[in-house]
Amino acid sequence: MTTTAPTVGGRAIALAHYAGRAVLETVLSRHGATFQQSVALRVVALADGPVERDQVVEQVVGALKNDEADARRTIGELIADGLVAGDGSRLRITDAGRELYSRVTAETGEISARIYAGIPAADLEAAGRVLARVTERADAELAMLKG
Repeated sequence: MTTTAPTVGGRAIALAHYAGRAVLETVLSRHGATFQQSVALRVVALADGPVERDQVVEQVVGALKNDEADARRTIGELIADGLVAGDGSRLRITDAGRELYSRVTAETGEISARIYAGIPAADLEAAGRVLARVTERADAELAMLKG
């Protein structure tokens, strides 16, 4: 019996994405946060200091392919929840935001380690190259569709 390796396509990528996202959303829900909030919080948490609100919006829109109003609403939620503080057009992470980010990152890091355990580094590198190219091409197609 001959087994052929599966090829990567939209369905395989989507199934992997949604499986991983479901894990993350389960962890986030235990902390009262949403996926969109985690994406925005990450941008602020990884900044070297206060970051321009428009930069956060741009990165969230770029990552999630949502619209600017959704990204701004999500930032408003983070401010209302005390996870991010706004000083005019600049945002900074609060102690509560840093604690949430650290907890979620630690929990999901442990889970990710189990998910990726035993997969050869060369396979992960090849998958990373393929996914980067697919993302680049899909972003270009989306830009053309939006005109």
